[in-house]
Amino acid sequence: MQELTHYINGAHVKGQSGRFADVFNPATGEVQAKAPLANVEELALAVSIAADAQKGWAATNPQRRARVLMKFVDLLNRDMDKLAEALSREHGKTIPDAKGDVQRGLEVVEYCIGAPQMLKGEFTDGAGPGIDMYSMRQPLGVSAGITPFNFPAMIPMWMFAPAIACGNAFILKPSERAPSVPLMLAELLEEAGLPKGILQVVNGDKEAVDAILDHPVIQSVGFVGSTPIAEYIYGRGCSNGKRVQCFGGAKNHMIIMPDADMDQAADALVGAGYGAAGERCMAISVAVPVGDETADRLIEKLVPRIEKLKVGPYTAGDDVDYGPVVTAAAKEKILGLVNAGVEQGAELVVDGRDFALQGYEDGFFVGPHLFDKVTPDMDIYKQEIFGPVLSTVRAQSYEEALKLAMDHEMGNGTAIFTRDGDTARDFASRINIGMVGINVPIPVPLAYHTFGGWKKSAFGDLNQHGPDAFKFYTRTKTVTARWPSGLKEGGEFHFKAMD
Repeated sequence: MQELTHYINGAHVKGQSGRFADVFNPATGEVQAKAPLANVEELALAVSIAADAQKGWAATNPQRRARVLMKFVDLLNRDMDKLAEALSREHGKTIPDAKGDVQRGLEVVEYCIGAPQMLKGEFTDGAGPGIDMYSMRQPLGVSAGITPFNFPAMIPMWMFAPAIACGNAFILKPSERAPSVPLMLAELLEEAGLPKGILQVVNGDKEAVDAILDHPVIQSVGFVGSTPIAEYIYGRGCSNGKRVQCFGGAKNHMIIMPDADMDQAADALVGAGYGAAGERCMAISVAVPVGDETADRLIEKLVPRIEKLKVGPYTAGDDVDYGPVVTAAAKEKILGLVNAGVEQGAELVVDGRDFALQGYEDGFFVGPHLFDKVTPDMDIYKQEIFGPVLSTVRAQSYEEALKLAMDHEMGNGTAIFTRDGDTARDFASRINIGMVGINVPIPVPLAYHTFGGWKKSAFGDLNQHGPDAFKFYTRTKTVTARWPSGLKEGGEFHFKAMD
C-alpha cells in the first residue's frame, strides 16, 4: 500500500507522527493509500522553512513571480490527464468533472499572472509643499490554506496562486481524503521555477489545523468546508490575530417561474443537482417551482431525465454521469437524510436507496433521489445533504419563493429561471445571497470576479479570487515623503522655509 508524504522544502518528507488517515478508492471501497497526519512539530518545521524562503521571494519583483505562474499554467495543461486521473481515483468524480476541477483552478492562476498590475499602489504628486504621498501593497509573510476533499485541485489553486503572486509563502493543509493532487501541484510549481519552501504541503487532521491557527508566524488562513468548522476556524484564527476567510455550507435554491423554459430548467437542475454526485457547495439542492401547475410540469420533465442518469466508476469514461461519494460515512449520512425525508412526509418520486452496481458492491455509490412536496421544517430542507438528492418545495407565488431562499440560514448561491426581465432584475436586486444566476444554474463567477456567499455560508470581509484575493494576501502601506528644496550658496546647502 502506498504511503504518502508531506512536501517540505522542495522534497517529499515522510510523516513523523506515526498517525495516518486511510485514503479510499470510493468506487471499490478499498484503502489505496495512507496519508500522514502531521503533529505540531512537523507543522512548525514547515512554517520555519517557509518564513526563511519568503524573504527572498518577496524581494523578487512581481513580473518575475508572474513568470513562474505562466510556466505553471503550461505544466498544468501538459499534465491535465495525469492530474485528472489521480483526482478521480481518490475523489470518485468522473474524468470530465476532474478536468473541470483542474481547469477552474488553472483559470485563477492565469488571472494571478496579472499580479504586476494588481499590486500597483497609488501616488499623489504634490500633496503639500514638497510633499508626495504613495501607497504600496506588500505581502503578509506566511499564509495558510485548509482545503476540502471535493475540489482537491481547484480550491488549493484559488488560495495559493494569489498568495504566491503577492510574494507570500504558503502552507497548504489539504483534505486527508484526497491528498495526492495537492502534492502533484507542489511538484509542478517547483518545476515551474518556484523556490523551495514557498509552497509547503502538510497533510493532517485537527491537530495540524489547530497548529496552523495558533502559530504566530502564520498571518492569514483560508478555509473551505462545512459551516460548523468554518465558524470554529474563523473564531480561533481571529482570536489569534490572523486575517481569516472561511467558506462554509450551502443550501442553494433555484426558483422556476411559470414562464420558464421547462426543458431548459429541468436540464439545468439535473446537471446542477446530480453532477459530481452533488458534492459541491454550489450544487442546486432545492427546486422551487412557482405554482402547482409549474411544479407538476417540472416533475414530469425531471423524472425521466433523472431515471436515465448513469452512475458508475470514473474508469467507465463517458458512459457515466456521476461517480461514488467520497466515503462510506458520507453515503450513510446521505441515505439517513433520505430516510428522514420519507419519515417526515416528503414524497420520494425517484428512489435511489437500493442502487447497487454489479462488481462494485463495496463502493460508495448513491443512486439519484428526487423529493416533491418538501416543507421548510424537514431535515432534508434545513441541512446540506452533499449528495445526489434534489428536493422540490412548491411555492404559490414569486414572493413566497423569494422568501424561502432569503429566510434560509445559508446564502452561498441561488438561481432563477424566467423569461421575464423585470422579475429577474427584482430577484437579483433583493436576494440576500452572494452569487446569483439568471437562467444559469450554478453561478460560479469567473476568475476575474470574486467568489463568496453571504450569511452562514461565509465568514470574513473578503471573497476568494478576483481583486479581493490580492487585498486579502497583502497589506497596504502608505508613505508620506517630504523633499525640501534648497539652494547651494558658498558651498553650503540652505533649506528654504516650508509651510
